[in-house]
Amino acid sequence: MRTSDFDYPLPPELIAQEPPADRADARMLVLRRDTGVCAHRGIGDLPAFLRAGDLLILNNTRVFPARLLGIWADTGGAVELLLLEPLLAAGAGDTHERWTCLCGSGRRARVGQRAVFGGGALVAEIMGVGDTGRVDVRFLSDQPLAAALEVHGLTPVPPYIHRSGDDPRARLDRERYQTVYASERGAVAAPTAGLHFTPALLAALRDQGVAQAYVTLHVGPGTFRPVQVEELADHRMDEERYTVPEDTAAAIAACRARHGRVIAVGSTTVRTLETVAALNDGRILAGRGRTGLFIQPPYCFRAVEGVLTNFHLPRSTLLAMMAAFAGRERVLAAYREAVAQRYRFFSYGDCMLIV
Repeated sequence: MRTSDFDYPLPPELIAQEPPADRADARMLVLRRDTGVCAHRGIGDLPAFLRAGDLLILNNTRVFPARLLGIWADTGGAVELLLLEPLLAAGAGDTHERWTCLCGSGRRARVGQRAVFGGGALVAEIMGVGDTGRVDVRFLSDQPLAAALEVHGLTPVPPYIHRSGDDPRARLDRERYQTVYASERGAVAAPTAGLHFTPALLAALRDQGVAQAYVTLHVGPGTFRPVQVEELADHRMDEERYTVPEDTAAAIAACRARHGRVIAVGSTTVRTLETVAALNDGRILAGRGRTGLFIQPPYCFRAVEGVLTNFHLPRSTLLAMMAAFAGRERVLAAYREAVAQRYRFFSYGDCMLIV
């Protein structure tokens, strides 16, 4: 298919710049896969569309303050680093001090250059230079890197959420660009469908007999990388790290045995489960790995029967995934309805349940 097959008009004012006052305030468009019929509800109505015996799978990755704004030590020019994932280092105990990062600067990064953050409290030395702006960095600090990032790092938010380094809303992002069940540190972007859940909603679903389990997929910046080819099949996804725990694999097997539905919260959960199913002839087995799976029409889903997701960018891989799940025409019709009804779009926006 062509990338332009997944385009739609979106008024800029519908791109949410801030989260709702309360997580429970999100609207929810419900799309029936079999009929294409849409209903307009709120996230608090989710229990009405699930039933006892269903299994809700959530991504428990935790966003960390991976964005650093500083200066080059030699010129004083501005530099920005976005930490992506840790590298194994040669020295013992140095594992979490060497990272692959994205580097943004007015100059080309070179091996040996140093960037300074927090007035010198944290220093990054370029150890290697790759393509697409990636660099390997060794961090130098008097305190553990994780602690330094809590002080000097910013929560990375998508490029369509406009934040300057001194924007007071950045403090709100530290809390709200995070699910209430986030536990496994390592993402630079939130699994945003999960942002709408509150402890009360999760408890109500459990009381109803809807089981819950977790996977981990550390979301990387590739989730926002635009598709720059016209033939969708030519696009290559960035790989991301995932883990499926033993208890989650057991919960899915039990759900299958009782003829319940597996409901994935977010595209990252879909990607994790479908990757594992593809590797194991449809079964979900515990394990960890990296996935570069690109789900696009046509695709035979083997792991999930329902998806709760946010509204995705035009011409994006995530929109293609939802089109593969529910049909391109039905999904695009639902998006036109969402625009007409003034839903809020993207990471801090409203959500869509496809069942």
